[in-house]
Amino acid sequence: MAFELMAPLMFAGLAAFLLLGYPVAFALAANGLLFAVIGFELGMLQPELLQALPQRIYGIMANPLLLAIPFFTFMGLVLERSGMAEDLLDTVGQLFGPIRGGVAYAVILVGALLAATTGVIAASVIAMGLISLPIMLRYGYSRQLASGVICASGTLAQIIPPSIVLIVLADVLGASVGDVYAGAVLPGLMLVVLLMGYILIVSIVKPSAAPALPPEERTLRGWALYRHALLVMVPPLTLIFLVLGSMFMGIATPSEGGAMGAVGALVLALAKRRLDYRVLREALESTAKLSSFVMFILIGSTVFALIFRAVDGDLWVERLFTLVPGGAVGFLIVVNLLIFVLGFFIDFFEIAFILLPLLAPVAAKMGIDPVWFAVMIGMNMQTSFLTPPFGFALFYLRSVAPREIRTADIYKGIIPFVGIQLLALLIVIAWPALVTGTANAGAARGTPNIEIQVPAPEDKTTAEIERMLREGK
Repeated sequence: MAFELMAPLMFAGLAAFLLLGYPVAFALAANGLLFAVIGFELGMLQPELLQALPQRIYGIMANPLLLAIPFFTFMGLVLERSGMAEDLLDTVGQLFGPIRGGVAYAVILVGALLAATTGVIAASVIAMGLISLPIMLRYGYSRQLASGVICASGTLAQIIPPSIVLIVLADVLGASVGDVYAGAVLPGLMLVVLLMGYILIVSIVKPSAAPALPPEERTLRGWALYRHALLVMVPPLTLIFLVLGSMFMGIATPSEGGAMGAVGALVLALAKRRLDYRVLREALESTAKLSSFVMFILIGSTVFALIFRAVDGDLWVERLFTLVPGGAVGFLIVVNLLIFVLGFFIDFFEIAFILLPLLAPVAAKMGIDPVWFAVMIGMNMQTSFLTPPFGFALFYLRSVAPREIRTADIYKGIIPFVGIQLLALLIVIAWPALVTGTANAGAARGTPNIEIQVPAPEDKTTAEIERMLREGK
């Protein structure tokens, strides 16, 4: 009975550590080691169990997939500091300026482009908050609509490749990053269309909330505008094609694609004459901090997972979900509700490294496609950046918003956009082919799997021993 209580007590202990405010990485490791010592003292576990830890930690450090995280982070930070976001917002805003809600459309489209080139939510939200929010307020946009569209557009970096979140999910769930990236393309584009559709409805129902730019603000017109737009948009689109195209076609791994993206970002920044020592130092420091943060959480989670599985915690979780009615459908409903609620209080890294390793074996036994599961969870976790009290996109915008934007305006403004993201999630759940169709197509373009059958060697061990016994040897 005491052994059966170890898993739920261990999970409750982790929750207590987190509620007390301890860092996630250290809470995971300390909780795992604490219950390991308890298991040793009670005779439930053997000390030799911890001998597996060094090999597990070395496996994390030697995982080539994780190299993609610092590469894509560095690429995004260099591009953000090179002024690409400012150029894109100004140009696309000029293109859509004559129509109602034009600046909001520009924010959504630029958010999608920044997501496909940077993959860093903080960079997208802060850049658009600094550049677009004052313009939208100056010309009469609703404060709630302006705040909501900037936050929601910034979180597109969660689901549109090269998303760092998707890399982590693919690694945790044991799926191919290339397949997850390919599977996320259509859901990401669908979300962009849904966001633009909402702006269209608002501009029709309440035109004063999303007016057009006045003529004096549209400084570029005619062919001059289109030529300028072409010059501004070609570099990031070329970088997107080189990075994502090489991965989708099976030419480069995610780490190699990230390395190409990092070099491409440096080239673009150099071409704009905005690459200096300060930009390079800030990008490298931020990249090192984020990468260290991820690695420490991975190390802590592997300590926790080793002890949790030793006390049959995986079987305890599986038994819990077998009690859920509805089979795989009931499992998906409960999992999505759980992740959505947890997103109000904890970060997506914490959800990915604490909860998903427990859910992945259950999903695999139910025959749930890991690529579809990863994209679905990614879309759900996207809402964690928008839901108070700990939505990071809200914090990023609050840090750069003018004084006339109240915190209540930001919180109210994101409500319809959270609803849109949940609608997109339901569509992905209802039509898995949105994910699996493009993922399978991407896999087909890669290197084909070649099965080589090697005949099993004949087992002569027993006969040889009998012969030696007969001969007295």
